[in-house]
Amino acid sequence: MPAIEYQGSSAPFSFIGRSILSRRRDQVHAMDAGQHHYASLDQELDAFQRRVAVLFQDLAASAGGDELLSVSWVRKLLDTFLVCQEEFRIVLFNHRAAVGRPPLDRMIADFLERGVKALDVCNAICDGIDQLRQWSKHLEIVLVALADPRHKRRGALGEGQLRRARKALTDVTLLMLDEKDAAGSVLSHRNRSFGRSSGSSSSGSSSRDHHHHRRSSGGHFRSLSWSVSRSWSAARQLQAIGNNLAAPRGHEVLATSGLAVGVFTMSSVLLFVMWVLVAAIPCQDRGLGIHFSIPRSYRWAAPILSLHERIVEESKKKDRKNSSGLLQEIHQMEKCAHHLMELMDAIQFPVTEEKEVGIRHSVEELAQVCESMKGGLDPLERQVREVFHKIVCNRTEGLDCLSHNPE
Repeated sequence: MPAIEYQGSSAPFSFIGRSILSRRRDQVHAMDAGQHHYASLDQELDAFQRRVAVLFQDLAASAGGDELLSVSWVRKLLDTFLVCQEEFRIVLFNHRAAVGRPPLDRMIADFLERGVKALDVCNAICDGIDQLRQWSKHLEIVLVALADPRHKRRGALGEGQLRRARKALTDVTLLMLDEKDAAGSVLSHRNRSFGRSSGSSSSGSSSRDHHHHRRSSGGHFRSLSWSVSRSWSAARQLQAIGNNLAAPRGHEVLATSGLAVGVFTMSSVLLFVMWVLVAAIPCQDRGLGIHFSIPRSYRWAAPILSLHERIVEESKKKDRKNSSGLLQEIHQMEKCAHHLMELMDAIQFPVTEEKEVGIRHSVEELAQVCESMKGGLDPLERQVREVFHKIVCNRTEGLDCLSHNPE
């Protein structure tokens, strides 16, 4: 009887023991899987941070001499942004289950909203690139006038040539002054985004009776955002992009498994790239008074803060303070046009050989600037468009993740 009772009581005890052990094994496996997941996320975030740091270190290293803010350097900057954006998208995609959970959902939503504001900056920059084309066309008239094949021999510069060249220089000078004095009002009258219609458009200046004609090429491209309005301000738009952008605190990092750091990194990169574009290219109400609050502990902080400091210093130079854009080619264009105008104003006929040699040398410098602009503006505009569309696509994916993820 006691033996029977013992056997009867031992069967459920062994079952309970096996059940407890089984649950413990499941918990251990779950903990191992969770630890593996967090380890994988840590590795991806660390790799992303290292990648951003290396890209901007390379960008800072390539900005020596006159390369900083040149067309080629700005194109490298946009390439860097596109790489960072794609790698950030992959990190979020690999861990999209966490995107819809607070507080990360709010951070992602704020980042996507910053992207919307950046679209208007892209629109304004494309308008500014188009303005640079207009300036280049006037300067090409100068080159044609002063490099006519019929007047290659020494002492052959004629009064008609110089008159035509002087008029083209005056026209481009007035265009540049309009850009500085009216803060891009000419551009703001164009009600366009990335869309282009056939034919030509013109806009007038109330202070001077001259017109700026723009030929369009290709068909009509549907715009993905509204064109900037007349009251739009690049300075205010940058302030809006950087509003409430601060490094995540310790509890936010823990609550998001570190993803908050990735969001802050990409938000800072977005703000910096838009700030550089506004600094370099003519656009409405340019302003560079943006403060970057990036802790030095981030490995990518040093190159970005260094570039920011160098660009601000460049803007403070005496010959750059009132420039319509800090692009190196704009500076060279203004300098060549001003020098050539001074030479032509001092000419008396017949033209001496010394004066003619000076003009020819200035024309060669101007030709190099125009060639650089001609070869660089189209690829630069295509990259700005690519940035625009990449932001739109990533916003669509981000909103989809936010809407489908459980709380």
